[in-house]
Amino acid sequence: MPTIAIFVFMTDAKLSQLAQWLAKPLHIVIIPHKNPDGDAMGSCLAWQKVLQQFNHHALVIAPNSYPTFLHWLPGNENVINYETEQENAESLVANADLIFTLDFNTLKRIDDLGVCVSSSRAKKIMIDHHQEPDDYADLMFSEPSMGSTCELVYHIIIGLQKQQYIDSDVATCLYTGILTDTGSFRFPSVTPTTHRAVADLIERGANHSDIHDRIKDSARPDRLKLLGTALSNMTFLADYNTAYITLSQEELDRCNYQKGDTEGFVNYGLSISGIQLAVIMTESKKENIIKMSFRSKGEFAANTFAKTFFEGGGHTNAAGGKSDKSLVETEKYFKAALKTFLN
Repeated sequence: MPTIAIFVFMTDAKLSQLAQWLAKPLHIVIIPHKNPDGDAMGSCLAWQKVLQQFNHHALVIAPNSYPTFLHWLPGNENVINYETEQENAESLVANADLIFTLDFNTLKRIDDLGVCVSSSRAKKIMIDHHQEPDDYADLMFSEPSMGSTCELVYHIIIGLQKQQYIDSDVATCLYTGILTDTGSFRFPSVTPTTHRAVADLIERGANHSDIHDRIKDSARPDRLKLLGTALSNMTFLADYNTAYITLSQEELDRCNYQKGDTEGFVNYGLSISGIQLAVIMTESKKENIIKMSFRSKGEFAANTFAKTFFEGGGHTNAAGGKSDKSLVETEKYFKAALKTFLN
């Protein structure tokens, strides 16, 4: 197998501390962010399998449900949903020896579950690639320049010299997260090291063609109808090199919306020549908010824009946020905010 370079952020001290904590069997909880995506679930399930292989009792607790197109991932059948198994989940968190938080860096991202994590006496370890982490963890593996948390987990496994535990299931989960969070390897965060890691995962049993089919080619007809609605709703702001999509609750209901159906819709705006910022605004009557996703090219700081105007954050070119206004008012506010930001 190829030798993969270990990044400087993974100092001997950090790896040694983690290895020391993992030296004996423990009760471990692994938590992704709310509404977990492929990177969140892939990294959690891969890390769970690795820990289980050297005799830890490790469980994944998801803050809520996630898209069905991720349910095929190895280990998915044992994931605990905090929304439906709250009492059990809180007991596991309270009695854990270690808690790993993966693919997020502030406990706000897991809502009420974050209160349980904060009050638990367990040591907390953050593994994440987003910017501006909160200071809640006893040990932090934070690398914003990396394209995915799954790639980060891969390098931690290599750094701990536990690569023998990367079996086909672990490789599959890690490849899935890298694939989804790098936009199928097209984002600037993809490096030669990313491709070397992916090559190693394929050699260890990740079937890249099958994974792509399960993630990208498993849409329901209703999802394609929703995509058609989204594209017909796309608005262009030529003066600001911006394209945005709106989807009302009525439009979602008409297309029998399921969680995850709008995944990737925002990227269609960036596929247009000259567009530097793409946005999707999705109405949620249940939460009484407008969910927002931002994607950008070049120097437009999507995370700064989301944080400044829409209570959000994320990466320089990929961020999320929300609005408490109506969909119509959010559109108006967005245009005004964009003008202010660019000026």
